[in-house]
Amino acid sequence: MPAFQTVRGMRDLIGEEAQIFITVISKARETSSLYGYKEVITPHVEPLELLSAKSGEEIRQRMFIFKDLGDRQVALRPEFTASIARLATTALKNEPKPLRIFSVGTVYRYDEPQRGRYREFWQSNYELMGSAKPEADAEIVLITNSLMQSLGLQGYAFKIGHIGVIRGILSQDGVDEKTQNAVLQRMDKKEYDAALKLVESEKCRAMLEGLLEIKGKDWQDTVKQIQSYVASYEKAKVATENLAEVLKLIAESANIPMTVEPAFARGLEYYTGMIFEIYIPQLDLALGGGGRYDKLIEAFGGGPTPAVGCAHGVDRVAIALQTQKTARSSQKEKKVAVLPITENMKSEALKIAQQLRAAGLTVEFEVMGRKMAKALEDADKRKVDFAVIVGERELKDGAVVLKDLANRQQSTVPIDKLAEKIKS
Repeated sequence: MPAFQTVRGMRDLIGEEAQIFITVISKARETSSLYGYKEVITPHVEPLELLSAKSGEEIRQRMFIFKDLGDRQVALRPEFTASIARLATTALKNEPKPLRIFSVGTVYRYDEPQRGRYREFWQSNYELMGSAKPEADAEIVLITNSLMQSLGLQGYAFKIGHIGVIRGILSQDGVDEKTQNAVLQRMDKKEYDAALKLVESEKCRAMLEGLLEIKGKDWQDTVKQIQSYVASYEKAKVATENLAEVLKLIAESANIPMTVEPAFARGLEYYTGMIFEIYIPQLDLALGGGGRYDKLIEAFGGGPTPAVGCAHGVDRVAIALQTQKTARSSQKEKKVAVLPITENMKSEALKIAQQLRAAGLTVEFEVMGRKMAKALEDADKRKVDFAVIVGERELKDGAVVLKDLANRQQSTVPIDKLAEKIKS
């Protein structure tokens, strides 16, 4: 038989790597609860029409598409927002607004595999539906900030823009929506020369080139620069005013490091307003991002429903944590092995193991029937902290032998004090 490997772009997560993922997902879930988001679980497979409607050409080309046995065109989800928008038009249609929805799981894109970019990857996703107010946009940025803080990430910074600034310039200069989408796709990939070549108007090209030069960490100063620059473009001016409101709320709510970039674009076609991404200095990869999408739910058959959301790449956040060595995983919790000396001690030893688990300790029970020396050697290899040795003599006195495997010390401990002793 051949030795089977994972499919290209897919990964097994083992040991510490799996534990870091669990930590990130756990913190994402805790953060969702703190902000009042309710978790939903949606299918990995959705109708192709749903997933391709507003995702953008880049993602459409990279979807895993196939026909099911009923000859229907379906695809593996490349992101969560389309599925949540579908829910908003069906099962959650009559729920009071705003809807605050959290989801986490795997998504799929046929990208070229490299560090931080896989064909199956994990996302935590937050959607706030029903509000067009700038405070909703601010909340989505604040959620991301809270998650990064809870994970202990250092030196991260936000890049914030507004898709309405670029679209306002393009539409006023007569660029059709299809070309606008193509321009934004290339700007998202930082292919600025290719983006500008798609624009026929020399004036419009010059405007976009000038917009690329505006960026800054002082949001008030940068907003003034943008307002002055787009003064003759009504839609771009309105977008800039909206961006200023969002940035003011963020700045007054939390000390969030951010750079404002009006020429910043994201690849998904459905964005209509504020957009953002988050980075750390050690990685040239966005750890997450999102933005406002006010027309998507309506496009899927719902009524007019403004919405804003974000997604965080669990894989990339895990890499960031490993890079900064700040990951806190359950691997660091104390582990205990419970070892009966003889066969007739098994029942009592199992009972003690259960008591320790009830006290919140991680416990491995000796199930291989090994001699004590071998069982202790194995516990050492597994990086177990303590061995609880259950023997007949100690048990008569309501006690066991507790062996500290790191320090090679042991003592006799009363069973009713055992959990407390291990934790201390």
